[in-house]
Amino acid sequence: MTRGEILATRRSLVERLGDWNDRKRWQEFFDSYWRLIHGTARKAGLTDAEAQEVVQETLITVAKKIDKLKYDPARGSFKGWLLQITRWRIADQFRKRKPGDAGPGRSEKDEARTRTIDRIADPAGFDLDSVWDEEWRKNVVSAAIARVKRKVDPKQYQVFDCYVFKQWPAQKVAAELRVNVAQVYLIKHRVAALLKKEIAAAEVVPG
Repeated sequence: MTRGEILATRRSLVERLGDWNDRKRWQEFFDSYWRLIHGTARKAGLTDAEAQEVVQETLITVAKKIDKLKYDPARGSFKGWLLQITRWRIADQFRKRKPGDAGPGRSEKDEARTRTIDRIADPAGFDLDSVWDEEWRKNVVSAAIARVKRKVDPKQYQVFDCYVFKQWPAQKVAAELRVNVAQVYLIKHRVAALLKKEIAAAEVVPG
């Protein structure tokens, strides 16, 4: 897939979200971005339940506004647009809290996280940009890995996972998975190239 084809594919996902009946596209969008939104909300100081609500409210806002979004990288990225919506929804959650209200099901860890955030006068002013960028990179890699797993033979991905992510020696991978060492290197090269392409696709648009 060329860079132009990648751009067209990712742009198509954004543009077609305007069709409420395109459930497949909306599901793809949810699968691509909910972890990003949730992870950012948690790092901002929200509980898991609050972060889940941020995800829901953010996606609802996207659904309402997506038809007004014209894809034009020169006027700002989708990534930045989605961050701004997420920032608003995170601020909403902080505004909903009552002073000193721990909230139902909030753990001691959550309480400590909350006290840290409470010292910030304006939660919406919390440095979400850096957090968002970090979560975006993690999300890009995670989503790319998931797509690669769907595209390659399960055993080939297992070989790749053991050799690259688990960092087993090639000889151990070959012995455990009953392949030869040359196959380990070949699979690593092929799957790594596919993963690199998927990461590039995810980073280009929206981005």
